[in-house]
Amino acid sequence: MSSAAAWMEPSLDVDKLSHEIFSILESKFLFGYDEPKLYLPSTPATITAAGRVRVLSIDAADGALAGAALVRLEASLSKQSGDPAARVADFFDLAAGSGAGGILSALLFTRGSDGRPLFSAAEALRLLTKHRRHFSSGTQRKGILRGILGRSGGLFRRVFGDATLRDTLKPVLIPCYDLATAAPFVFSRADAVEADGYDFRMGEVCAATCADSLAGAAPVDMHSVDGRTRIRAVGGGLAMWNPTAVAITHVLNNRQEFPAAAGVEDLLVVSLGGADAAASPGKLPALPSAAELARIAGSAHADVVDQAVAMAFGENRATNYVRIQGHVAVPVTTAAAEAALTDRVVDSSLFRGRKLSERTNGEKLDLFAAELIREHDRRRKRGDAPTVAIKPSTPPSPCSSESTTWPAIVLPVQELRN
Repeated sequence: MSSAAAWMEPSLDVDKLSHEIFSILESKFLFGYDEPKLYLPSTPATITAAGRVRVLSIDAADGALAGAALVRLEASLSKQSGDPAARVADFFDLAAGSGAGGILSALLFTRGSDGRPLFSAAEALRLLTKHRRHFSSGTQRKGILRGILGRSGGLFRRVFGDATLRDTLKPVLIPCYDLATAAPFVFSRADAVEADGYDFRMGEVCAATCADSLAGAAPVDMHSVDGRTRIRAVGGGLAMWNPTAVAITHVLNNRQEFPAAAGVEDLLVVSLGGADAAASPGKLPALPSAAELARIAGSAHADVVDQAVAMAFGENRATNYVRIQGHVAVPVTTAAAEAALTDRVVDSSLFRGRKLSERTNGEKLDLFAAELIREHDRRRKRGDAPTVAIKPSTPPSPCSSESTTWPAIVLPVQELRN
């Protein structure tokens, strides 16, 4: 009896150990735990051997900050790799973009007539800046949308010609909201390669993802190249402001193209945000417009996705995931966006408040460029199974716009770049 009583008597050491274990599990589940000694050390070697899939995600924000970040990233990649012709698309395996981010993704990852990316990051930013009024929200878009985004011509038609989703160098994901089905729709190169009914012209994809009906724009009525799939689209920002989670899910569930990606530790993710609405308090009207409320909701959605993704990466978030977020007044000028790259911004963590980042946005991009280059070099030296096996496009069908040569650009690209 005494022995049983002694066994049942609580032990201070056991209680303390149980409390510590529970605290660790609670912290890991809710916040992500920062103590590296609590993790098994065997995983990183396996990750290095298998390789990491490189993902670029761009929010449906103004586009100026993301464009400036891409210019900085491309310049850093070129300098560190020693290749003056290096492009963003050379160092990523997938790009996801919503709204203006979708346009940037399309510009950087669509194949040009020379087989290289259609635009450099600097050229894409100049184009976006020059035609900003066509992409921004507000009354400026009212009355001109038909001429800009119309199927019979317009800016996107001039930029992309007859290029379709199949004509991208790497997989792309560009969302919109389909009013016909009352559900988000994601334009995907993987789907386009699988079936003609999901292949869309890049110009119309860009028009769909930046068509913000709350800002006075009409929905974009469009159809696939073969005419089988029809969409009545409004902006991607309404459906998916921050597409990072969708990009990660796509990679981890697509074993045909990304056979080596078993978890987030096998990814390298760059997520480019926009201006933080909270950076300019008191600037909002007493009764925000529907467009302003949509932007606020989108910004909040982007923060939630960022926090969830950062927690999912756990101990790898310092090396495998970077988020660039601007804390400047909106709308963002190009000069303000470039200046934001020299700032140390405040990072937020779910349930843990905010703290000042140790590095500037520009320094984060430079460090991540080094990681991208290391992965790029590792693949070139490796002789075993590839980290990424992008499925090639199917032969052109009679109703497809594909041909044995890449589509010509209606206007000389140089005129649009400058």
